[in-house]
Amino acid sequence: MEPEEIVRTRTVDGVRYSYRVLSQPAPRTEPVVILGGALQGMFGWPQMDHHVGAVADVVTADLPGMGDAEPLPSGPSAELLCSAVTGIIDDLGAPKVNLFGYSYGTSIALRCAQHNPGRVARLILGGVPSHIDDSQRAHWLRAEERLRAGDSEGFATLAAEGLMCLDPERPVHRRKLALRYVRRSFLHALARSPHAADSMSRVLGDPPDFSGGLTGVPALVFAGEHDTVSTPAQQREFAATIEGSAFLTIGQTDHWAVLERPDDVADLVARFFTDRPLGTAPVLASVPHQHRAVLGAAIA
Repeated sequence: MEPEEIVRTRTVDGVRYSYRVLSQPAPRTEPVVILGGALQGMFGWPQMDHHVGAVADVVTADLPGMGDAEPLPSGPSAELLCSAVTGIIDDLGAPKVNLFGYSYGTSIALRCAQHNPGRVARLILGGVPSHIDDSQRAHWLRAEERLRAGDSEGFATLAAEGLMCLDPERPVHRRKLALRYVRRSFLHALARSPHAADSMSRVLGDPPDFSGGLTGVPALVFAGEHDTVSTPAQQREFAATIEGSAFLTIGQTDHWAVLERPDDVADLVARFFTDRPLGTAPVLASVPHQHRAVLGAAIA
């Protein structure tokens, strides 16, 4: 039987948003809820549909402020976004779900797991922007200035460059292709959504919170080997705040590992959410932490 695709609409605090379910006839694990980066909507995860969809229902969303959802209200948005995800979990009717958060979506996923640990079977966080320094803030302020001036092209270029490792001495798989894709994605989001510019400004002005730790939820944190948003060492430090978590890095990738090695990342997600050994994934090798591994190199 072919998987069934369903799109449902909900509201949270009067804000309309929607989510999509790719429903499998015989899932082997709890539904996988995917929370992506800023401006990333429900149709941006085809690699997850293929790999994760083979073992579970795949759930993606246009959360408030993203995709075709309505804009976020003024003020801090973390609690509203967490409530929106909780609404999706309730609507699914599943006692528990697997949560996968990437980039900006990691803070939403973490908060949901902190608030409702009994509803989360397993948690994966990738590309965690846990440490942002002053030079990065200055770069994003320049990008926001371009956005406010109506220069979408300039904003998209600065935004894409700010999320990628451009050092030619550090090998990144499909770097040029990923850079073009990320830049086009920003331009597409700005053209498609009338409130995308406001959503982006809110992300810059409402930084994510990664404090508080977590217990009672099996968790995996992974980073690109050359992630320049937050380094693998910084993300490993964050992972240590999650009791019993595993950590690994993905070789020859930066913050956009999901684009540069999409099949490997999707396979890793499917393995963790079905309790299969990570050490037999296609490309694992050594970095210090609970799991000593770098995806993209040889096994140590």
